[in-house]
Amino acid sequence: MTTNNYTNEFYIREVSAKETYTVRHAVLRKGRRIEDCQFIDDDLETTIHIGIYIDAQVVGIATFLQNKNKLFSEEKQYQLRGMAILETFQGRQLGERLLNYGELMLEEKHIARLWFNARETAVGFYKKNNYETVGLSFEIDNVGTHYVMTKIL
Repeated sequence: MTTNNYTNEFYIREVSAKETYTVRHAVLRKGRRIEDCQFIDDDLETTIHIGIYIDAQVVGIATFLQNKNKLFSEEKQYQLRGMAILETFQGRQLGERLLNYGELMLEEKHIARLWFNARETAVGFYKKNNYETVGLSFEIDNVGTHYVMTKIL
């Protein structure tokens, strides 16, 4: 008989851009310079960074940027960037909890639409969370195949 030696106790809070770098680097920019973890608009007043913690360790992050995509007509749009869960913590529904938390924060701000460029490997996860793809796949240099995905909030 095997037992799990991990806790399901977690909490989510807003974090600084720099606090996202450890997870961004490990998951999204593996093997690259730590400086590659900084995103344009990370430090804007309208940008929101959240982290999910287990035992005081940040194990997942997401960044929400005020950014309008021309594919959509809503005035109030945000873009999700850099959502990631550390590999050893994946499969525990932490990503879903982090995403739901972010959606609720945006709804409170009366944001009409959330959109993002999803990695091909993450499309299934987002579809399970009621997001839809728009258009064809495209390539992002040094990152891979992506799809635009969106949801009305």
